Amino acid sequence: MSVLTPSEIAALGKVGVLFGGRSAEREISILSGSGVLQALKSKGIDAHPFDPAERSLAELEAQRFDRVFIALHGRFGEDGSLQGALELLGIPYTGSGVMASSVGMDKITTKIVWLAHGVPTPKYAVIDDNSDLAHLDRIVAELGLPLIVKPPLEGSTIGITKVTRKEDFQAAVDLAHKYDKVVLAEQFIEGREFSVPLLGSGPEARALPIVEIVAPQGNYDYQNKYFTDDTQYHCPAPLDAATTGAIQRHVENAYRALGCEGWSRIDVLLRASDNAPFLLEVNTSPGMTTHSLVPMAARAEGTSYEDLCVQILRSASLKQGQVG
Repeated sequence: MSVLTPSEIAALGKVGVLFGGRSAEREISILSGSGVLQALKSKGIDAHPFDPAERSLAELEAQRFDRVFIALHGRFGEDGSLQGALELLGIPYTGSGVMASSVGMDKITTKIVWLAHGVPTPKYAVIDDNSDLAHLDRIVAELGLPLIVKPPLEGSTIGITKVTRKEDFQAAVDLAHKYDKVVLAEQFIEGREFSVPLLGSGPEARALPIVEIVAPQGNYDYQNKYFTDDTQYHCPAPLDAATTGAIQRHVENAYRALGCEGWSRIDVLLRASDNAPFLLEVNTSPGMTTHSLVPMAARAEGTSYEDLCVQILRSASLKQGQVG
């Protein structure tokens, strides 16, 4: 772990670590933010916690933070709404700007952009409140079984169902509808599961070492993701150089296509039948818990958790530019 000089600490100023929030991922955000806060303090940085679910934007402005580290996940923290408020308040922040955060939060819009840029992603269908059984039957005929049903605006595997029988499709849609008005049905890709963190912006953005995820019975759900030690992680992933390079090129293209900045994490499936990669989604404010994959990939390159937090914090900026 590197040591910051007094001038480097002073240059970062007063820092707010935003975590908690009002999304379904609040619990994980608190774990992420608490870790980030402790890491920054351990480096001598003047860092302070701030929970937007408990304190107002007026209070955020009154704190006169020089920059903020966004450790919020999901709605009202990762979806562009907070980013817009920070732009208006003139407070530099970590991660992507308003547009990339908003697009990245919506898995359907993400797919539309990726397909336009030649990024491989599973075939999909959209299900709204007016969809009937005939529509669901057509989706099964098009995508096949099994298929994945998920709310497009949630993360952390919340509301996701793997449908293996047609008669279970409606129940899966009903579960996803509890979170979103529109539901995403996605072709199931049988194969290995990976996640690829990225750092940087524009042409300087780069993929970190790939993480392979091996979950119990292949079920990488909320519990296995955050609260058990049964899931295995291999980093760098045991892949040949050609496959590693291909996956990293795809995720870098996908990251730039969405206009992401600062840092993100993109989830990937590698189809067993032909080793073809398929990109699933982007997380523009990834987890920073003890089980999280961005710190894991950084460690594989020799970067400590604390140094990673400082590196991300240094990238904080206003994306729209100063006016007046």
